[in-house]
Amino acid sequence: MSKFGPEINAEKAAFIHPTALMYGRITLGEGSSLWPYSVIRAESKEVTIGEHTNIQDFVMIHIGDTTGTHIGAHCSITHHCTIHGCTIGDNCLIGINTTIMDGCVIGDNCIIAGHSFLKEGTIIPDNSIVMGTPGKVVRTQNNYVKCRANAFMYYRNALAYSKGEHREWSSEDCMQALNLEISKLQQD
Repeated sequence: MSKFGPEINAEKAAFIHPTALMYGRITLGEGSSLWPYSVIRAESKEVTIGEHTNIQDFVMIHIGDTTGTHIGAHCSITHHCTIHGCTIGDNCLIGINTTIMDGCVIGDNCIIAGHSFLKEGTIIPDNSIVMGTPGKVVRTQNNYVKCRANAFMYYRNALAYSKGEHREWSSEDCMQALNLEISKLQQD
């Protein structure tokens, strides 16, 4: 981890792809993962990423002029997202190619649909499904199980990738573990 600099705290991450880049003050939670070509920069503020959160391929995370970037636990930040100076709660799924700008606050258990754009200062309540440009709440429902299950699968994949195994999702053991995890989550 030292190749990233002294203010990077990533010792408990499950997997960091060799092409991932981190600069500045960044904390990755236990079991989190950074996938190919993800980039995190925190030159003046701080970026924090919660436990078991996955930052997928080509995601760009940066701080705002006056705000750090904080992503909760058990989140999936999917391919090609731009996350800029905002706060994302726990158990969220941010869809492919979404942009979330400075000062936005996303509640817990939210799904932000792919290709959405959340303009500066947008506030999204817990349990929201958001779509559009600019992004608006289109429905309210508890997305806890769905979002946690997605993060669980990425955590399993991260552990496999850290051992050089790239077909975790095709294994019967993985599918059984997912079904068991969903059952437990539904009881929460």
